[in-house]
Amino acid sequence: MTAEERRNLRAFQDYVIKILDPTYILSYMSPWFKDDEVQYIRAEKNNKGTMEAASLFLKFLLELQEEGWFRGFLDALAHAGYSGLYEAIESWDFQTIERLEEYRSLLKRLQPEFKTTVNPKDILPEVSKCLISQECEEIMQVCSNKGLMAGAEKMVECFLRSDKENWPKTLKLALDKEESKFSELWTVDKGAKNIDVKVLEDDEMETSDIQIFYKEESECQNLSQNSCPSSEVSHIYTPVKPRNYQLELALPAKEGKNTIICAPTGCGKTFVSLLICEHHLKKFPQGQKGKVVFFAVQLPVYEQQKSVFSNYFERLGYKVAGVSGATSENVSVKQIVENNDIIILTPQILVNSLKNGTIPSLSVFTLMIFDECHNTGKHHPYNMIMFNYLDQKLGGSSDPLPQVIGLTASVGIGDAKSTAEAVEYICRLCASLDTSVIATVKDNLEELEEIVYKPQKFFRKVESRTTDRFKCIISQLMRETESLAKSIFDEIGTITLEGISQIQNREFGTQKYEQWIVTVQKACTVFQLPDKDEESRICKALFLYTSHLRKYNDALIINEHARMKDALDYLKDFFTNVRAAGFDEIEQDLTRRFEEKLQKLESVSMDPSNENPKLKDLCFILQEEYHLNPESRTILFVKTRALVDALKKWIEENSELSFLKPGILTGRGKTNQNTGMTLPAQKCALDAFRTNGDKKILIATSVADEGIDIAECNLVILYEYVGNVIKMIQTRGRGRARGSKCFLLTSNAAVIEKEKINIYKEKMMNDSISMLQTWNEAVFKEKVLQIQIQEKVIRDRQGKVEPVPDKENKKLLCRKCKAFACYTVDIRVVEECHYTVVGDAFRKCFVSKLHPKPKSFGYFEKRAKIFCARPNCSHDWGIHVKYKIFEIPVIKIESFVVEDIATGAQKLYAKWKDFHFEKIPFDAKEMSK
Repeated sequence: MTAEERRNLRAFQDYVIKILDPTYILSYMSPWFKDDEVQYIRAEKNNKGTMEAASLFLKFLLELQEEGWFRGFLDALAHAGYSGLYEAIESWDFQTIERLEEYRSLLKRLQPEFKTTVNPKDILPEVSKCLISQECEEIMQVCSNKGLMAGAEKMVECFLRSDKENWPKTLKLALDKEESKFSELWTVDKGAKNIDVKVLEDDEMETSDIQIFYKEESECQNLSQNSCPSSEVSHIYTPVKPRNYQLELALPAKEGKNTIICAPTGCGKTFVSLLICEHHLKKFPQGQKGKVVFFAVQLPVYEQQKSVFSNYFERLGYKVAGVSGATSENVSVKQIVENNDIIILTPQILVNSLKNGTIPSLSVFTLMIFDECHNTGKHHPYNMIMFNYLDQKLGGSSDPLPQVIGLTASVGIGDAKSTAEAVEYICRLCASLDTSVIATVKDNLEELEEIVYKPQKFFRKVESRTTDRFKCIISQLMRETESLAKSIFDEIGTITLEGISQIQNREFGTQKYEQWIVTVQKACTVFQLPDKDEESRICKALFLYTSHLRKYNDALIINEHARMKDALDYLKDFFTNVRAAGFDEIEQDLTRRFEEKLQKLESVSMDPSNENPKLKDLCFILQEEYHLNPESRTILFVKTRALVDALKKWIEENSELSFLKPGILTGRGKTNQNTGMTLPAQKCALDAFRTNGDKKILIATSVADEGIDIAECNLVILYEYVGNVIKMIQTRGRGRARGSKCFLLTSNAAVIEKEKINIYKEKMMNDSISMLQTWNEAVFKEKVLQIQIQEKVIRDRQGKVEPVPDKENKKLLCRKCKAFACYTVDIRVVEECHYTVVGDAFRKCFVSKLHPKPKSFGYFEKRAKIFCARPNCSHDWGIHVKYKIFEIPVIKIESFVVEDIATGAQKLYAKWKDFHFEKIPFDAKEMSK
C-alpha cells in the first residue's frame, strides 16, 4: 500500500462512509483488526449509527501498517457484495457512485410516501440484487418484528447506501410490476429533474445535498437569500433579476467594448458574464450567429463553469459544450467548436488547436471571456492566445476579431513601487487583452458592500519552539549524509560539494536548502568519468544521498509548522518505500542510520512538552471562533501538500477540534515529491465542504485561491501563507459572510510585513484604476495600441525560431545509475506526445510491475510500471501500455540522462518538448516487421 493510495482513500472517504456498513465486512477483516476494535465498531453502529461506525472503521483501517491490508479490504468488499464500491476504489473513479446522488436525494424527499404506499415484502425479491444479502435479511426481520412501514423505512435506508449503478431502474421495474402508486413519483429515465414541483413545495428540503447554481452564492437574489438550497432547485429555472451593481459591471461589455471587469470575489462575476453572453448572442440578426468561448485555467473551475453555462443557456435553446486536457483525447475540438454556441475551454486546448491548424483563426469566435484574466502575461496560455489575436489585429487582417472580456478580483500591480508604475503595469495588462475599459462598481457601491463583506484582517505573530530536539537529531543525520556525499566528491578530486551551487547560507529545514539540494542533485546526475562503471557507481551514490537529504529537509519543514509526529510519519513512509525498491548497500546504510535514531525520535515526538506553539495558537483561534459561532465555516490556507496532510491528521486526532471534520483540497499537478489530487477527488472534497454541514473546515493549498467555487465561509486562516497582492485579495475574498474574519498566523515577522505591503499595494492598485478611469477613452486606446506595437516589435525581433532537430544519435542513460537504456534512433512518437522505444534490446533493460492504478485513456490502456533492470536500482522509467493492438513501453524523459555519443557530453531534460532530437512517428507497419 503506497502513501499515495492511503492518501486517495482519505480523500474519497466521504463516499465510503455514505455507503459502507462496516459490520458486514468485519468478519473478512479479522486478520487485520483486533477484537476490541471490532467491538468498538459494532458498538458505534448500535449507539450512534452506521455512518459513525464506517468513519471509525476507516480510522482504524488507515492506521494499519501490516502488509496486504489494502488488498484485504478490497477483497472484503467483493465478498460482502459491495461491487460498486470495490470498482470505484480499485480505479479511484467515483463518478458512477456520484451519479446516483440525485436519486438518493429524491428518495429521501419521497420517504414518507414510500413508507405508506410500498409493501417491502412484495418488491424485495425483485430488488434484492441491488442490496447486500444481510440487508435483505434485516428488512424481512424488521417487517416481521415491527411491521411493514418500519420495513419500508429500513429498505429506504438500504437503498440510500446502495453502490449498485442500476438500483434506481431496478426499483422502478419492481414498482411497475407490483402496480404500486409510488411508481408514478419514482421517475428514473430523466432522473430527479422531472419531479413534480409540488413535491418540492410540500416536503421539507434536504440541506445535506447542495448544488450551488452559480459560481458564487451571491450572484442572484433567489440564491443569495439561502446559501444552501437543495440540489433539486438548480434544475428548476427561476428568472433572476440582476443586481444594479452587476448591470453596472456588464454595461461597457454590452456596448461591445473590450473590457476588464474587476470586482471582488463573491459579487457574482460569473453571473455578469452570463448576462453579457446572453446579450451578445441575442444581438445577431436573423441568419447570423455568435460564438462564445469561455476560458478557465484550472480544471475544477472549468467543470464548474461548464455546468453553470449549460444550466443557464440550454433552456434558451443554445448549445453548450466543453473541452479540457482531461477530455481532449476523446473528442474532436474542431467539431465541438463548429457544433456549439458556447464553448468552455482550458486555454491550452485553444493554443494547441491554433498551432496545429485545427482552429484556423480566432475569427471563428465572436466573444472571448478570460476568467482570472490577471494571468495574461509572459508565457501563460492566455498570453499565447492573445499573441495570436494581436498578430491578426496589427497584421492588417480583414477578418473580424472577437470581443474580449476579462474577469478578475485583482488586476495586480507587479513590482510597482509608485502609482505611476502601477498605472503602467495595468496599462500593459490592458494591452495584452486589447481592452481600454476597466469596469468596477462605482455608482452602486452601497449595494455591493451589502453583498460582499470585506473581512476583518488580524495578524498573529506566534513563537516557534524554543528547543527542538527533533530538529537536532534530523540535522545530525543530514550532516552525516552530507559528509558521506563529500567523501564521494573527495574520490572525484576535481570538484567539491560546496562548489556546485552558488546558493549560500543554506540552513537545514528551509526553502533555500531545498533549492540548493535540487541544484546539487541535477549537477551530480551529469558527472562524467573515464571509467563508466565508476561513473555509474558515483552518480548513483550521489543521487541517493541527495534524495535522502531532500526528504530530511521536507520533514524539518513539516516539523516547523506541524507536529513532530507528522514529520516522523513522513520519513517512516519514505523509508518504507526505500525498502520496497532497489535497497542497495548505500540505502541499507542510510536506513540503518535512521533506524538507530528512530526510538529517540519516537520518544521526542510523543513528548507533550514538544508540542508546537504555532498549533496551540491555531487551536486557540479555532476554539474561540467556534465558541462565538458554532456554525462557522473555515478555509485554512497552507503552503504545501505535506502540510495539508499533517494539519488534517492533527485536527482529526485533537479531541478539542475533531468535531470540525476537515476536508482537504490540493492541486492536481505532479511534483517531484508527490502526486496531486485527481479531479474526482477535488470535486468530492468541494462537494463535501459545500453540502455536508459536518465538514466545518477545508484545508487548502493555492489551488483554492482562484476561481474555484467554495461555499460561503466566515473564517479564513492563512497559516504561514502569503503571496502577492492578487493572492491576498483572492484568499481574503473567500471569507464572504457578514462579520467574517481573516487571520494571518506566522512566526516570521517578515511574513507579516509582506502582507502589510500587500495591503498598501491594494490601495495603490485601486487608486491607479480610478486614475485610468478618468482618462479619455481615445487616449487610453492610443496608449494601449502603442504598447501593443512595441511588444510586437520585440516579439518579432526575438522571433520564435523553430529549433533544428539534432539528427545525431544519442544515448539515454538511467538518471539514477547511468545504466544504458536506448538510442534516440529507436524512439518513436505516439499520438504526438507519448514516447516509446522499438526493438527487443530495450525490453532487456527494464523490468515491469503491475500498475497500482490501471486505467484506459484514448487508445491507451495503462497496465504496468517499468523500472531500471539493473540490480539495486529500480528507478522509475515510465509505464507499459496496450496501444490499440500493441504492447509498448512509454518512457518519461525526466528519468534519463541524455549523452552525446560523439562528445560524451551529458544533459538533463524535464520535458520531451525541450529535447530537440529527430522525432520519428510511431508506425504500425514497423511493429509488424
